[in-house]
Amino acid sequence: MSDYMFMLDSHLSGEQSKALGEIRQAAEQANLNLFLTGGAMRDMMGGFPIRDLDFTIEGPALKFAKGFAQTHAAEIVETDENRRCAELRFGGGVTASVSMARQEKYAKPGAKPQVQAATIHEDLRGRDFTVNAIALSLGKASRGLLLDPTNGLGDLSRKELRAVGNYTLYDDPARVLRMIRLRVRLGFTVVERTLSQYRNVREAKLESKISGAALEHELRQIALDPLAGEILRALEEENLLYLISPVLGGPKLNLPGFQKLQKARQSLPFGIPIAVHWYALFLAVLFEKLSARERAQLISAVAIPKADLEAAAKLESRTARVEKELATAKLQRPSALYALLSKVPGEILLSLLMRSGQRLVLDRTRNYLQKYLPTAQEITEKDVIEKGAQPGTPKFAKLQQQMIAARLDARPKKVVVEEPPPAPPPGPGRRSATFGR
Repeated sequence: MSDYMFMLDSHLSGEQSKALGEIRQAAEQANLNLFLTGGAMRDMMGGFPIRDLDFTIEGPALKFAKGFAQTHAAEIVETDENRRCAELRFGGGVTASVSMARQEKYAKPGAKPQVQAATIHEDLRGRDFTVNAIALSLGKASRGLLLDPTNGLGDLSRKELRAVGNYTLYDDPARVLRMIRLRVRLGFTVVERTLSQYRNVREAKLESKISGAALEHELRQIALDPLAGEILRALEEENLLYLISPVLGGPKLNLPGFQKLQKARQSLPFGIPIAVHWYALFLAVLFEKLSARERAQLISAVAIPKADLEAAAKLESRTARVEKELATAKLQRPSALYALLSKVPGEILLSLLMRSGQRLVLDRTRNYLQKYLPTAQEITEKDVIEKGAQPGTPKFAKLQQQMIAARLDARPKKVVVEEPPPAPPPGPGRRSATFGR
């Protein structure tokens, strides 16, 4: 195993590692060259948690992704026929993009690109920023080989954000939004040459060429970020929020709500996958201070999918129902609370932490996230198999829940601390320790 593969394994959660292994195996069977690229490589090499898996394939990536989803426990949530890419969702909230190695040519700024298949080296040299232009080969013949044609590793070490080419922001003005987002998320400095390109793009008002679909994609990426509020604040300072909504600024920008969301996210246990509809939660906070008419204008400009809007609209009522149940339920044992909240989606758990004013509800939610959920992870699949059940069967699921309940309800063993024998009294001619100082 190369050092980079070892580094990758140490950065992945269990669910991410499983998803990567399945895609790697499927690519090998299809005789396709597979690479880990984009944000996954940037985060790994920069020392950040890997949020999403980004794969690039030399070959028919979209066909591969559709076939993979049919034969594995993954669903396609979004596709781009022009760029030949798809986004997959696995269990435990793991997401992965599968893209074709490609070259893009733009007839004019913001135009739909002409896309053609390319090698991985050509693909990397045509990306947006150097820190996103690093790849790790996952193929059997060259597994662990690092590709870095634009010196993205150097920019990562210097904490600098640099456009790959002289026309990066001109070709696709949506990248100016991405530049602001990455600057805030990574805490990097934008180099002067890229800043000069950015200023020229803004002077020419090329940001007006950003399509509604591109705006929606960038908004969805902001929603996934723990610093969503800070990113929106930075966009407001750059006078770019008007692209999303002309009224989205000042008191209409719900920064206190995003601060509550950021604080609530800190209650999630590290390393334990929890499925959260981040976009619905983000939209609910974003819409909170907008009137019905202002919301409609924003939705029209950004082209937010109906399903996501409905999920955001129902979040408040769904949270209220769970809050009432938590406040009134007689939960005598930890296993009862675990059984109740393990069925509640992650976005509602976070919404409870943000909005509930009932101490009992907050305490129970935090206990579930910070105590009972980590304890439940101690019961592994291997433990259940040793009891005679096979994964995927009803018996396995039932036995697993029984073992988790027993672990949660077990009384902690009392630790007996032996007290040291009392010190002998001072003898004749001796002073006590107190008066001998």
